Amino acid sequence: MERKQLTIVKVGGKIVEEPETLERLLTDFEAIPGKKILVHGGGRSATALASRLGIESHMVDGRRITDAEMLDVVTMVYGGLVNKNIVAKLQARGLNAIGLSGTDCNTMLSVKRPAGAVDYGFVGDVKQVNAGFLSSLLDEEIVPVLAPLTHDGKGQLLNTNADTIAGETAKALAPYFKVTLIYCFEKPGVLLDENDDTSVIPYLSYYDFPRLVQDGTISGGMIPKIQNAFAALQAGVSNVLITKAQNLDTLQGTTIAL
Repeated sequence: MERKQLTIVKVGGKIVEEPETLERLLTDFEAIPGKKILVHGGGRSATALASRLGIESHMVDGRRITDAEMLDVVTMVYGGLVNKNIVAKLQARGLNAIGLSGTDCNTMLSVKRPAGAVDYGFVGDVKQVNAGFLSSLLDEEIVPVLAPLTHDGKGQLLNTNADTIAGETAKALAPYFKVTLIYCFEKPGVLLDENDDTSVIPYLSYYDFPRLVQDGTISGGMIPKIQNAFAALQAGVSNVLITKAQNLDTLQGTTIAL
């Protein structure tokens, strides 16, 4: 039996935290045919709330250090404010959405990242995705909206990178669906020149990637994003695209390929 199409869209906090860009995103997301999942961030909102509460934010290489106080903040922001705002707006568009963290129905289990050169605190590395549960929701025409929170199965919540959540969800559902994974961020794709938005690399292969990292074309947070993309393709995901949210309707951007 032919697998049905599933589109998983990961969108960064900058998009979902501003009313105008969120409305445009959700309009384009609604128009995507077939089954779909939305994975969101919310880092700027978490930083802003932490500041109002007198909690200092610490980042290393774009990754948040999550101590006990910060875990409370990201749980409130990601699992509450941002997630439920998106779900409400999707309901208003006629999409029957459900907001989930990794804890809900054991959707995503993680292990706390061991302290190495950097101790990231209560940060989780995904070990297991409840693909059967997510598939059952999709079969009922329900749209999962996934917050970047997981748990260890022993009662501990863990902050988890949203790119990773999207990639692990795509890999887990690849046996059930023909999965397209779309990473949306503020640029129109992977760029040859980070200061020139017209320099999009339309097609990035596994063989080109090391050279582009070595010469500095690809750097910083884009490296793990592309690594997640390759891992997804190797696990059976059909297509991976990196683009900006405003291109979700045209699907122009950088196609990642093995």
